Amino acid sequence: MDTSTIAAIATPSGRGGIGIIKISGAQAISIATAIFRPRDSGRRFRTTVRSLSPGENETSFPSHKLVYGQIVDPENGHVLDEVLVSVMKAPRTYTREDVVEINAHGGAVALQSILASVLKQGARLAEPGEFTKRAFLNGRIDLTQAEAVIEVINARTAKSLQIATSQMDGHLRKEVESIREILINFMARLEAAIDFPEDVEDLVDTRRTAAEMQGQVVQPLQKLIQSHFDARILRDGLKVAVVGKPNVGKSSLLNRLVQKDRAIVTSIPGTTRDVIEETVNIQGIPVILSDTAGLHDTSDPVETIGIEKTLEHVNGSDLVLFLVEAHRPFSEEDYRIYDNVKTKPLIIAINKIDLVSQGKHIVIPYSWSDCEQICISALYGQGIDILKEKIFNLAAGKNPIELDDVIVPNLRHKVALERSLNAAEAIVSEMQNGTAIDLVAITTREAIDALDETLGINVKVDILEQIFSQFCIGK
Repeated sequence: MDTSTIAAIATPSGRGGIGIIKISGAQAISIATAIFRPRDSGRRFRTTVRSLSPGENETSFPSHKLVYGQIVDPENGHVLDEVLVSVMKAPRTYTREDVVEINAHGGAVALQSILASVLKQGARLAEPGEFTKRAFLNGRIDLTQAEAVIEVINARTAKSLQIATSQMDGHLRKEVESIREILINFMARLEAAIDFPEDVEDLVDTRRTAAEMQGQVVQPLQKLIQSHFDARILRDGLKVAVVGKPNVGKSSLLNRLVQKDRAIVTSIPGTTRDVIEETVNIQGIPVILSDTAGLHDTSDPVETIGIEKTLEHVNGSDLVLFLVEAHRPFSEEDYRIYDNVKTKPLIIAINKIDLVSQGKHIVIPYSWSDCEQICISALYGQGIDILKEKIFNLAAGKNPIELDDVIVPNLRHKVALERSLNAAEAIVSEMQNGTAIDLVAITTREAIDALDETLGINVKVDILEQIFSQFCIGK
């Protein structure tokens, strides 16, 4: 592990009231001592050596408290900014190293000047996610908790934020560790049976072991993997494609749902030539709405490209809102569009009910009757709340995620858990079929190794680099 002292600006770029420069490593306190002048004493803090621990530096900086003063350029004595400095001494820090945070004014020039002074004193610029990476490598958090940090940063709704923070508390880690403990205990019995073959029947009861594997390993892993879809919806959002023939009201519906004029609305068919995306929060679910070009036969090359993009968005969507008009008979174009989208989760929105005489019955084709249906007026907002409820119900599923649920937030976790599940199911089959104990032990090791990769106990360096490269610099 690289033990050099690192530093970075930890707050977003641009102007703000406060900007923070974070320093972590063995030289963090000595660097702060060199450039900080407390206003109450008019002089820099001095470093002394404790006689009890030769070589260990101790400063007059109080740990975990803010100190008011100025950052001064040691080369010329110029004051760079008025600041508050907090020193947090290891191990009670984010990285388990000595950490210094300089709370300065949030101007870009001031922050860059302070950072440059810090780097001149011997620190190096931190790589993306390196502070969190050090927290993981120093054992303060496991890999699932480290990855939860990026989920917190990227959270789009309050509910996705709450679920990400529950992951930071270690809910997923505890569940994976409990499954791993069962497999390790089983592995110990297998190894004992290999060493003492005459006692194999006492150590490994085939029928009971297969049942335990099924109930305590296979089923919990299946439940975790099933939660991945729900977690993905909360993290990335539910992708909803709004489709229909030209001038059916797709752009009006998008504007109504996002409550602003995001898409151009005219009476001229074919106004929308490109896909327009907007995100709306529906009961804590981020819903990404795509207003698409009208699907119809055309020789216009620009419209043709728009229609091709529409079909791409339909294929990549989680849900399709298929708009038809309430005041007109369904056309051949409507039937062709339905054939293009019927394999996707589908809600048929019958728009422009404000143009239909009161009490008139709207007849839907029999082949469409299995789909969710709703009558709306995008122009006047009729039925929009019910439409949002239907979208939420599809996103949340039959068992909506609760804050105490253990979920699998990203694809890396899902893939590793699937490998462990495949191995666990193989163990059940091998035990039922009387496979040799040494071969069952190999399969069990595969199941444990996959869980170890989930927690970061045994993970390749290139995977770590890929994970932490997704972080911003300063976190």
